[in-house]
Amino acid sequence: MAETIRHDKTARQLRLLSDALDSGRLGPVRRLVNSLSPAEIGNLLESLPPGKRSVVWGLVDAEDDGEVLVHVGEDVRESLIADMDPDEIVAAVEDLDIDDLADLVEDLPDTVIDEVLKSMDRENRERLEQVLSYDEDSAGRLMNPDVVTVRADTTVDVVLRYLRLRGELPEHTDHLYVISRRHQYLGRIALQSLLTRDASTPINQLIDDEQPAIGVDESADEVARMFSDHDWISAPVVDDNNVLLGRITIDDVVDIIRYQAEHQALGAAGLDEEEDLFSPVPRAAKRRAIWLGINLGTAFLASWVIGRFEATLEQIVALAVLMPIVASMGGVAGTQTLTLMVRGLALGQVAHGNLRALLSKEVLVGLLNGIIWAIVVGIVSTLWFRDIKLGLVIGAAMAINLVAAALAGVLVPLTLKRMNVDPALAGGVVLTTVTDVVGFLSFLGLATLILI
Repeated sequence: MAETIRHDKTARQLRLLSDALDSGRLGPVRRLVNSLSPAEIGNLLESLPPGKRSVVWGLVDAEDDGEVLVHVGEDVRESLIADMDPDEIVAAVEDLDIDDLADLVEDLPDTVIDEVLKSMDRENRERLEQVLSYDEDSAGRLMNPDVVTVRADTTVDVVLRYLRLRGELPEHTDHLYVISRRHQYLGRIALQSLLTRDASTPINQLIDDEQPAIGVDESADEVARMFSDHDWISAPVVDDNNVLLGRITIDDVVDIIRYQAEHQALGAAGLDEEEDLFSPVPRAAKRRAIWLGINLGTAFLASWVIGRFEATLEQIVALAVLMPIVASMGGVAGTQTLTLMVRGLALGQVAHGNLRALLSKEVLVGLLNGIIWAIVVGIVSTLWFRDIKLGLVIGAAMAINLVAAALAGVLVPLTLKRMNVDPALAGGVVLTTVTDVVGFLSFLGLATLILI
């Protein structure tokens, strides 16, 4: 329901914006755009064709430029940065948090990167270099080194005076982190505990040491799973020696979850979630041509299988009429299993310990559905072509292909993952090949044995 409301709101904003742009009145456009949050502005920019996007980008308040760049895909970001002067880019990113700046810096021109680094003080420059030293999809890359730490041998009164002296806290600060003299993570203290306890209370009596710290090399997917399992707002990040390096906050985790959802949905069609909706035709065509070419190769393989039974098809024309049914049903059944597997792998729910049970369950589901729909298709085909043997052939082929689809739906993503190939991106193509080949082979093979 919330997602539907959000989409309706975006559509309404886009319509108002397009009407204002078409009328040539930029005043209302400026007011509309700058009444939105940076994330909403980014969403609108991604929804506009290049000409209108350039106009609207020029009307965004300069103080929001950096945050907007964080909230758009790489292709759109590249086009927006191309319209900016180096000084504008430096001004836009200089106030960003270190973790957000790390996401942007590699997309900036080299000359601009140098200027950005020169504009930073030594401490923040070292923090940025530290974050950039970690793998892109790791906790180290997600973390913000700006954390508030306290020592265990102080009191609530000392900490409160320190916070007042500090003046402000980083966004999404719900806990302070307690560290040792060697900067090792000991636990956390909720802000509400500091505000409700007696001023003389020792900090070591308030430490919550139950929240595990996140290893700096942990994957982004695992970070998202941990936040989801524990309902965290923020979490500490440590190195192999338990030294506190920074923290990850819920806003970054929401971005990971959204990325995962988009990647799974678009990857199934061989598309990149960072692709601009209005990307140039040659670039879009090139990206899609790769997967179209792969799919063409698999289609030729299926056609070759059909060609091996050319004599059978010439004698029984009804086979050509019924043939797509077997392959189509197998494809749908396999896609259902594949989708569950890709999701399970992403959430860490599929492992060696439960693989046999999962495989057995999916095969039994495929077998049960195969029997049910084999009976249905067999009866329809018998009545249609008045040939009970034909009905038996297509029924048996249907059952075989649905079981094969279940097996492929489980084994294909596991095999691809072991080969370090993204199952969400390549699984659909491989699965379709399997269900087409098995479907045609079983149907035409049985027809050749029984009907000819």
